[in-house]
Amino acid sequence: MKIRVCFVCTGNICRSPTAGAIFRHLVTSRGIEHRFTVESAGMHGWHVGELAHPPTRAEAESRGVPITSRARQWKRDDFHRYDYVVGMDRGHVEALLRMAPSEEARAKVHLFRDFDPASRGRDVPDPYYEGGYDHVFDVCDAAARAMLDELLERHSIR
Repeated sequence: MKIRVCFVCTGNICRSPTAGAIFRHLVTSRGIEHRFTVESAGMHGWHVGELAHPPTRAEAESRGVPITSRARQWKRDDFHRYDYVVGMDRGHVEALLRMAPSEEARAKVHLFRDFDPASRGRDVPDPYYEGGYDHVFDVCDAAARAMLDELLERHSIR
């Protein structure tokens, strides 16, 4: 069984590609990449087809985590493709919950930092307005590590 995860932010060029790349890097470094599908999407289609924002890619690459994904827009039908739909901030979570076609789909929606006990209820800051790309990487790294640990336990993956 593959666990299918999609990280979602506004335009899919900063936060969600960072979270997805870190999570993918973590599962690969543990040799369990065959157990996961990891993708990202944006609530809006402004950047569809574009690579992640250059400072986002530069920060991740400086940490040994390349971001190669291209932006795509989240669609209502995507709820059927994923087991975990992970919003980067509360606005994304609220929008995803409004789009969800069923209670089953709503149950798939999570706030990313809720996986990290030290930062439950907090948003991943938007690096355009609220903080540096290095800080966003650190926040995503902590949440991704906590999320992976929880999913490994929840799904009995060794």
